[in-house]
Amino acid sequence: MSLSRLFSARVSTLQTRALGACLLGGLLAAGAPAQAEETAGNARWVSDSLSTYVRSGPTDGYRIVGTLTSGQKVELLRTQGDYSQVRGESGNAVWIASRDLQEVPGQVERLPQLEQKVAALTTELAGINDTWKTRVQGMQETLDSRKALIDELQAARAKLDGELNQARSELRDAQAQLGDENKQVLMRYMVYGGSIAGAGLLAGLILPTLLRVRRKRNDQWV
Repeated sequence: MSLSRLFSARVSTLQTRALGACLLGGLLAAGAPAQAEETAGNARWVSDSLSTYVRSGPTDGYRIVGTLTSGQKVELLRTQGDYSQVRGESGNAVWIASRDLQEVPGQVERLPQLEQKVAALTTELAGINDTWKTRVQGMQETLDSRKALIDELQAARAKLDGELNQARSELRDAQAQLGDENKQVLMRYMVYGGSIAGAGLLAGLILPTLLRVRRKRNDQWV
């Protein structure tokens, strides 16, 4: 696998993980503010899973005085046993089984908020995706330019290596030639020195003889 393909695969994996994390975090955060805000007070909602009757007292023995619709918001007044006294939109205080109340808004009330949050997150993720694509394209171009530069440097290095090897070969040849020339010069010096020594020896032998002969001649004339 080439360097560019490996980098693209890694960036795609990181991008997918980042998008998934953002979406999950956004959906979790969508319900958290409403839950925290309403739990601090006495607001309650009738459970989404039922439509329940309300009574005039805190037991099943009291008469039914009306109904509350699923997801309706009520105000918790007090709790006694398995029942809670609540006040609905009409302002009347009635009793309802505590198990039929929940501390978070119903799905009907939360659905528009969730849809709005999902739309905002979708837009945000689209922006992140475009940003990632731009960055990946820029990184890919950078990788291509760096790869071209690396190829150019490798070619220049190969050329320099060839020139260096050629220079070393020429240096070895020059050293060998210089060694031969040094030997020749040494031989010349030895021959020259031998010639001088021989001439000196010959002169040393001849000159005394010539001097003796000359002396003899001089003596004869006297």
